[in-house]
Amino acid sequence: MDPRRGLPSVDRLLRAEGAASLLSAFGHDAVVEALREVLMDARARVQQGEPSPSEAALLEQAAARLVRWHTPRPRPVINATGVILHTNLGRAPLSRAALEAIRAAAAYCDLEFDLEIGERGERQAAVEDLLRRLTGAEAALVVNNNAAAVLLALTALARGRGVLISRGQLIEIGGGFRIPEVMAQSGARLIEVGTTNRTHLRDYEEPLSRGEDIALILRAHPSNFRMIGFVSEVPLAELVALGARYGVPVMDDLGSGALLDTAAFGLAHEPMVQESIEAGAAVVCFSGDKLLGGPQAGIIVGKLELLTRMRRHPLMRALRPDKLTLAALSATLVHYLKGEATQEIPVWRMITAPLAELEARAQDLTARLRADGILAEARPTRSTIGGGSLPGETLPSVALMLRPADPEGMMAALRRADPPIIARVQEEAVWFDLRTVLPHQDDQLLEGIRQAWLRAGAVGS
Repeated sequence: MDPRRGLPSVDRLLRAEGAASLLSAFGHDAVVEALREVLMDARARVQQGEPSPSEAALLEQAAARLVRWHTPRPRPVINATGVILHTNLGRAPLSRAALEAIRAAAAYCDLEFDLEIGERGERQAAVEDLLRRLTGAEAALVVNNNAAAVLLALTALARGRGVLISRGQLIEIGGGFRIPEVMAQSGARLIEVGTTNRTHLRDYEEPLSRGEDIALILRAHPSNFRMIGFVSEVPLAELVALGARYGVPVMDDLGSGALLDTAAFGLAHEPMVQESIEAGAAVVCFSGDKLLGGPQAGIIVGKLELLTRMRRHPLMRALRPDKLTLAALSATLVHYLKGEATQEIPVWRMITAPLAELEARAQDLTARLRADGILAEARPTRSTIGGGSLPGETLPSVALMLRPADPEGMMAALRRADPPIIARVQEEAVWFDLRTVLPHQDDQLLEGIRQAWLRAGAVGS
């Protein structure tokens, strides 16, 4: 006899004990759909030789599926990986002020209304004013990410014309974003100069001196990798001076968007937006959700005449951010204006957290876990910046280290905690780097570890 015939029907499961609570919580149609799916999966497993699941097990599987369907996503998680700008975990967490700004803007707001004169206003006026004050630029513009910023700038300023760029800067970042492909999409003509490892000023000047139709000189900061050894590139100020002689503006794609000097916190110096403007770059593009510490956004600052052309381009309508992004970005920028970024913006709080503070938290959490019979240890480790920023740079940190019998099993159990906890396996142990766990999350971290420890089983050696 076909073993699949032993499985119950959907109608039978609907009459089984426990189905009523599912029907009450999720409704008839959703429950029927979930039951059909779990029965389909069960038939495939039974056909492969597995035993038939009980009715209770099938209802439990359906319940789990229904909960998953009805849980809004993305879900908040605790990042204990030690990667500050973790792309898979949403990069920069927002400050409390930014979250409050989003809540306020979710209602009716003065997005495109000037309260002083009672007429239609400019959508990005408040954010543009903050960006001008912080960077020294003549004008500013916000789109939905930095790739969009680069695409808009190239399309509006260089379509059908040449753009000079060093071969060493023809970069690819996460998600397959490649400078040559974006340039082709914009309609600009790519003109490569120099070599992969060494580019000189004369390499840029040669096509300019020939009188080629060149709209821009583009510098793309390689924020997600580093070349060392026999390498050289032309400083931005020299590119600006060269462009000025030939009437060609310089566009600087910074990527990470640092407004603070990372060297002040024990890291390598990441090029700052203010430095690019001071050096004379006509257009500077950068991200909102990397070192800036705000929402996903592409930010463009620079010369008023060039940004006006971008603002009026038809592509701008497709790339503009929504009111929630603008609200969060505005609140984030205010932190910089008030000089409180390192205290209020989570990314900078993590970067600047003193090692002694992390050590004290680790000792406290270790003691609390040991009181529950969980043999945790405090161990030194290194955190990374991540998110395509400051490649190779690390910060000293402290981690909680546990040795469960099944590290991968415990990692799976941690992902089922509420909220889920994302840690890392290292040296056959589970590590929780406290630099990326904000202090107010410590109690949730402990509770999640306790739950996962019970599910994962006994301690290892």
